[in-house]
Amino acid sequence: MIPYAPWIVWTVPIIIAFIHPLLEKISGKLRDFMAIFAVFISAVSAASMIPDVIKGSVVINGVEYHIPYDWKLEGWLPLPTGSIEVGMLIDPLSVFMANIVGWIGLLIMIYSIEYMHGDESITRYWMLMNLFIGFMQLLVLADNFLIMFFGWEGVGFASYALIGYYYKDEKKYWIGPYSPTHAGMKAFIMTRIGDVGLLVSIVVIYIYSGTTNFLALSSNFGWMGNLARDGLLAITLLLLFLGPVGKSAQFPLHEWLPEAMAGPTTVSALIHAATMVKAGVYLVARVTPILYLGYASLGELIYPSLNTFFITVAWIGGFTAFLAASMGMVSDQIKKVLAYSTVSQLGYMISIIGVAGLLIESEKLFFEGYIAGISHLYSHAVFKALLFLSAGAVGHAIGSYMLRDAGGLKKYLPRTYLVMFIGLAALSGIPPLNGFFSKDGILHLLYAEHMWPLFILLSLTAILTVFYSFRLLGLIFYGERENLEHGHDTHLHDPGPFMMIPLLILAGASVVGGFLLPNLHGFFEFWAVEGLGIHIEKITLQSFLTSTFTSPILLVSLGIIIVGIYPAYSIYIRGALSAEELLEKYSVLRGIWRFLFERWYINAIYYKVFVDGTRFFSEILFKFIECNGAGQKIKSFYSSLAEEFRYIQTGYYRINMIYVLLGLLMIIILALILGV
Repeated sequence: MIPYAPWIVWTVPIIIAFIHPLLEKISGKLRDFMAIFAVFISAVSAASMIPDVIKGSVVINGVEYHIPYDWKLEGWLPLPTGSIEVGMLIDPLSVFMANIVGWIGLLIMIYSIEYMHGDESITRYWMLMNLFIGFMQLLVLADNFLIMFFGWEGVGFASYALIGYYYKDEKKYWIGPYSPTHAGMKAFIMTRIGDVGLLVSIVVIYIYSGTTNFLALSSNFGWMGNLARDGLLAITLLLLFLGPVGKSAQFPLHEWLPEAMAGPTTVSALIHAATMVKAGVYLVARVTPILYLGYASLGELIYPSLNTFFITVAWIGGFTAFLAASMGMVSDQIKKVLAYSTVSQLGYMISIIGVAGLLIESEKLFFEGYIAGISHLYSHAVFKALLFLSAGAVGHAIGSYMLRDAGGLKKYLPRTYLVMFIGLAALSGIPPLNGFFSKDGILHLLYAEHMWPLFILLSLTAILTVFYSFRLLGLIFYGERENLEHGHDTHLHDPGPFMMIPLLILAGASVVGGFLLPNLHGFFEFWAVEGLGIHIEKITLQSFLTSTFTSPILLVSLGIIIVGIYPAYSIYIRGALSAEELLEKYSVLRGIWRFLFERWYINAIYYKVFVDGTRFFSEILFKFIECNGAGQKIKSFYSSLAEEFRYIQTGYYRINMIYVLLGLLMIIILALILGV
């Protein structure tokens, strides 16, 4: 491990972010270099921790510590009642996430050199991107809820600023009827709703346990038992889950993510692949093993509460996966289709981790479900970064992200077509790409454990995923070119090396990534055995491939692919059928299309209730209080009250101290009366 690697991972990007204005005055090239170099240092530092996790120990100042290791900086912020401890937790989950954030973030930053070239606010862009990555690294490496929450809110601030990056609200940057600043505010407000629930749960956990440290909470389970006895454990956990529901855009707080596409495409890639939305999945994955250990210690005392929590997690994730996939089938914008896809795939991850919790009585099945969720997080991070950056190449070429402005691009952008085809095939779960293996693992567990409702729901979602993936491919690259400016076709071309190299790396990772999943299983092995007490069998690549390709789920997966591809290929690639004619001919299809295009009317209801409702209430207040004199009467009352109280403030220090002493005396008397 690089000395102080857990601290370097997040401090370097944050520090560099704040010196960008100074670097700009020295040299624009130096500023650009340092923005990327900061993320490179973060990624290398994260990678340096991998060998320590594999061998299960880390050496600091000649002393060996076992993983997970809590590297603290105690007394960092002294307080009258103690201090805030800032610690970095080194374990497989934190190091895994730090590498996802670091390396995918680095590829996106390299891509940005060409994509953002000439942008008038490039210094602000680099600053916010470095902050985004730095705060996400702090979030995943923090050893306690409190410091994690600092990173959590830092990510929220950076995402708000980056989504609304084009703050001048030029029409070309709008997402449907929503301007970039509106989209940024929408994301900020909706995720804050979840954050309030998360903060309340952290406070409750601290009150009952006296700590927010993850390792401490997983070694002394009295807090769980006391919460269960008071009937608060399930409520506390559901409030905690509200944070991931907001951050990872799960129903009912999912509506902010489609509009988050208003920012630069590189921002969309970072939000969807490595940061922000992955934070919610990470938190569920962080808490679930603590609950597993709590169940192993307390058993039936907390089982009903845990069961309620995990059922909610599994079904919120499952329903969100289906809901978002259905919306993606009819979207008219490239990035919006991918946004719905992200919401859907996050639902897969959340759902299977919830299923792992429902199988908590079996250590083997619990670990299998947990690793299935982590595996899909890894696969999705790779192919979704690939897809958004591919979309950026398309938008860069045609100057638009509307599907009506695409079409027939295969011959103009052959390399972009190839990498985007790989990304969409991986998203669709086509073997042998990484999405096939990780999605197959999820469906296999549901099938093996006879969880038929979730199995059917996620299988239907998989069919919809294949359909909208190949619909997107057909609308962008097949058919005829339309709605073009004169002569524009002659200028269409694949992007340059700074954009293409990250695309090729991610495409290669999507091709070979599935074969690395046994290594991911092994990466968590020591932690599972020593930390959770779960005895698991080693998985080799041969046994992994044998079990995958001999499983009955393989036939289901192939059936899903065929059912999803056939109509998409017939309509959008081969052109044998016309979507417009089908909608015109069949009123039922037209009604379904409208229902899905309007996002199940959930977004419209939210605006009607919360936006229009608030505006209506404010108008009522203005009309009946401000305009009819009631407001003036209230103002006069408080002015008179203030005038009377003014006389007790003399401005003399000795008089003020007498007031303070009288106040303290009243508090002491009240405490004696109440027996406190």
